[in-house]
Order: sequence, then structure tokens, then C-alpha cells
Amino acid sequence: MPPKYKKPKTLTEGSSSNNFHKLLQLKNHILADGATGTNLFEMGLETGNPPEPWNLFHKEKIRSLHQGFVNAGSDLFLTNSFGGTAFRLKLHNHENKVFELNKASASIAREVADNAERLIVVAGSMGPTGEMIEPHGLMTSKDAATAFKAQAEGLVEGGVDVLWLETMYSMEELEAALDAIKDFGLPICATMSFDTAGKTMMGITPKNLAIKSQGLELAGFCANCGVGAADLIATINGITQNVDSETVVIAKANCGIPEFHHGKIRYSGTENLMAKYVKIAMNSGAKIIGGCCGTTFNHIKAMRKAMDNHKVGSAPTLNQIETIVGPLSKGSKAILKDDDSILTRQRRSRRVRI
Repeated sequence: MPPKYKKPKTLTEGSSSNNFHKLLQLKNHILADGATGTNLFEMGLETGNPPEPWNLFHKEKIRSLHQGFVNAGSDLFLTNSFGGTAFRLKLHNHENKVFELNKASASIAREVADNAERLIVVAGSMGPTGEMIEPHGLMTSKDAATAFKAQAEGLVEGGVDVLWLETMYSMEELEAALDAIKDFGLPICATMSFDTAGKTMMGITPKNLAIKSQGLELAGFCANCGVGAADLIATINGITQNVDSETVVIAKANCGIPEFHHGKIRYSGTENLMAKYVKIAMNSGAKIIGGCCGTTFNHIKAMRKAMDNHKVGSAPTLNQIETIVGPLSKGSKAILKDDDSILTRQRRSRRVRI
């Protein structure tokens, strides 16, 4: 077995003046927010339209989104800037507004956090470009770095506490992003999206991520989106088995499985399920826990109660995970069994869909 990842001292000692580091020192576990898109759809965002322009034209609704999570109990929430690179904004003819849209997203979030009666951390959401880096695609690492740096400039100017790379699937793109934003002087967190095969779209397994993260100076990392509670718990355990106990592990699972109801997508996860997920995620070693697609304010409220009343126990077994939060995929079972023979098998070709 490869040596366990050890977090650099600069991360554990971080600047006490940064809100993110302050929160880590104050709390044993941190509750993040839930879904951005799911909740904005309920506020009127139409499917296919980007949410980022709402930072300029529907500021009150974005403010309401963040305030809803604060009221529900979140300690940390993400800005409305997931698709804020020029590559993503170009799809909607907004590529010339990268700085403006990202700064606006951070400014709205900063205002909500600063008006709260407790310490709230603002995380600058940075999603993948949607492009593939050479040789798998046409984008160069330099192109990716340029795009992420431009996005980060707006987020930093708007006042985020931490830069938060999320739903990544390629180590090449993640490394390009980290290289581009490392000099802003803020903590950086990164989460990758793993699927039911137990790896990202580009074949990265949780163990791969733990090993490859050595030396990247991440303030926290692990997984978000891609799968529901049970499979994400398996991913967490695949990470925590290969890192030391002080590593800040992040978990943001989807709220169940997406289903169509009367022409709208609804997620199957109940408030009770997400409360159970929080407890078992804590037992699995996660430090920052939230929800992704489908997670509403009511889910977060239930998760807050669960987190506050749970005493951390031992890491769950495969059977315990399935009993508590539902069935596991074949890939997730392989993660828990540390079975690389299944995880490294050649998978069928898949097209990128972000």
C-alpha cells in the first residue's frame, strides 16, 4: 500500500485571519450548503439557461438562495459561479463578463455572510470548463489555467474566503486550475465527481485522488455530485483509508436519484435520508459535509440537527452503509473492498456531458 497522504504543515497551521481556517478551528465538523441549480429552478430559472447572469439581473433571488442556507444552518456556502469560466459562459454569449459575473456572485454572498450572526464562510465555486485537455480534447493546460485565473480574479475581488474547485473529473484540469489560482493567497479546496463505477469520467479512483493530492497544498478535498448518499459514503472511505486523520475530507452527495415528476426533475432523497447520510459521513471521517443536486433548505435543516446531535463512531462496514443509506453500486463495493481489479477494468467509452 502506498504511503498515506500527509497534509502540509502550511495547511494545518493556516492563517488564523482567514475565515475558513477560523471555522476549521472552531468546529469539529462543518455543514456546507445544498444545491444551487435545484433551488434556483424553484425560483424561476429555466432549464438550459445559465444561473450566473442572475448575479446581475436577479440579485435578490441569489441573496435569498444563500440566506436560505444560512437560515437552515449552513456554516459554509458556495457562490453562484459554478459555470463562471469563459468556456462555459461562451455557450450563452457571456464570455466577456467573466470578471463581472464572478465578482457579483462573490459580493452577494459576502454581504449575506457578513450580515449573519455567526461566522459563515463564502466559498468561490469553480466548476470544470466542460472541455477536454489535450490529447483527449483541443484545450491546452495553458488555456485552462488562463480561464480559471480569470474566474478567480472576480471571485477574490468580490470577497470569497476560499476558492472551491468542484465536480472535477480530470487530474490534468484540476492541476491546471490549481497552478492558476495558487498565488491568490486563499485556501483552496477541490472535489471530484465519482460515478457508480467507482471512478471519475477520466478514470480517477478515490485512492488515486488521495495519492495524487500529495504536494498539491489543498486545504480540503474529496467528492461531490455524481452519485447519491450511499455511493458517496463509499468514496469517502476510499479517501480516508489513504490519508491521515487530520486531512479535511469533503462530502457533498446528491440528494438521492433524479426522477421526473410532472415534467420537472425531483430527487428521491428525503430529509431523513440526508440526516442519516450526515451521521455516517461523520463516522467515515468527513469534516465538511453538505449536499449537491436536489438538496433543499429543508434537507440542510435536517442535516444540521443530525450533525449537532451525533457522536462520531467507527467507520461503517459495507453492510452498515447499505442498511442505513441504501444499496451500493458494484464500483462502490470495489472501493470498500479495495479491489483495484474491478476499478481498473476498461470501461465503455463515454462522451463528456457536463
